[in-house]
Amino acid sequence: MKVTITKMCMGDRNCNDLCPEVFEYDEDQLISTIKFDDIPEQYKDKVRQAAAECGAEAIEIEE
Repeated sequence: MKVTITKMCMGDRNCNDLCPEVFEYDEDQLISTIKFDDIPEQYKDKVRQAAAECGAEAIEIEE
């Protein structure tokens, strides 16, 4: 699974709160970023949940 944060990110940090193991917040750009190129298996369900709950629909998942 590969995950991308698009430019639609509003920086509300919901994904960071839900799955801090994968998402981190860039204080300079005021957006969330991804810590991994390939998401580890144990975090995939949380990442899918973060994408589903993203108000800006800024999290894109490639399975």
